[in-house]
Amino acid sequence: MKSAISLVTELMAVPGKSREEGQIVSRISDKLRKAGIPKSAIRIDRANKRIPGGGEVGNLIVKLPGTMRQPRRLLMAHVDTVPLCVGCRPIRDGEFIRSANSETALGGDNRAGASVLLHTACTIVREGLPHPPLTFFWPVQEEIGLLGARYAKPRDLGSPKLCFNWDGGAPNVAVIGATGDYDIQIVIEGIASHAGAHPEDGVSAIAIAAAATNDLVENGWHGLIRKGRNEGTSNIGVINGGEATNVVTPRLTLRAEARSHNPRFRKRIVNEFEKAFKRAVRKTTNAAGQRGQLLFSADLKYESFQLKPSEPCVQAAVEAVEAEELAAETRVCNGGLDANWLNEHSLPTVTLGCGQAGIHTNSEVLHIESFLQACRIALRLATCRH
Repeated sequence: MKSAISLVTELMAVPGKSREEGQIVSRISDKLRKAGIPKSAIRIDRANKRIPGGGEVGNLIVKLPGTMRQPRRLLMAHVDTVPLCVGCRPIRDGEFIRSANSETALGGDNRAGASVLLHTACTIVREGLPHPPLTFFWPVQEEIGLLGARYAKPRDLGSPKLCFNWDGGAPNVAVIGATGDYDIQIVIEGIASHAGAHPEDGVSAIAIAAAATNDLVENGWHGLIRKGRNEGTSNIGVINGGEATNVVTPRLTLRAEARSHNPRFRKRIVNEFEKAFKRAVRKTTNAAGQRGQLLFSADLKYESFQLKPSEPCVQAAVEAVEAEELAAETRVCNGGLDANWLNEHSLPTVTLGCGQAGIHTNSEVLHIESFLQACRIALRLATCRH
């Protein structure tokens, strides 16, 4: 397994933040061809042309015909990293790989997953291992909204029946469900005035935002939300506006999110946000009784899903984990995964980890033995040996 360690170390050093994955897609493609996979089996789709905001490159897809009569299987892992990983210098430190550059994250999320797939594909071809029809899928732009998976065309993936995704976490944990998420955009248009001479003539967009946020917090609609049997979370994470202290702020833009496994309750959180901001607009007036205006919109980033334990991909994943003499666990997470969109595309997908820890931070590490276990599990799943 030394080759797998060398491979992941090499891939983590290649820059490739979201929308700028050209180098890493090229590197993986080159290694696939050198392993003996024909150029005709390797393609890059045009998802980046469909994604709002574009990107350097689309999703990398490899389809191999099977040597045994079994349903097609798909193995996937996103190739992009968060910006903090650019400049990483991975080094081995005992049982872990970390970045020698203290100013960067490691990029194990998700170059570890991308390496699991690449190592699996190359091993199968080089060693001539029997396998069912296989699709290897490296989506782009996961870190900024699961965009590569969202804008992939299911028919390009070959209609697989069992799908497996590799991302952060322990290799023995199969994630069978994940929450859904709304992206909320809020624009508050106030009225400008001189903050020293005539503050009473202005309507402060900041004051409106503060009143709305306080409303949400006091009524239990911000942060961890529990209403009866329903649960969810919300957060106002981005606020932009204002240019001078002597001007009553006329415009503010905010971005927030609302999450819940329950689609109806998630929509209710969004509605409560809108009502709170509308109330704040109505209550905030200047001396002449004038009010500001509100522009409010919410877009579904991804829908929630939960697979049954009896789902074939879940059963196969658990069996592969146990074949490695690990205690298999299943869980549902409160984050988003590329699996959200694969399931939305009617492709049931379970997610497994690769040993990453401390992701998106300067202290990120990759546990080497867990990564190697993930490689062995992936090879079992790709060759039906579980």
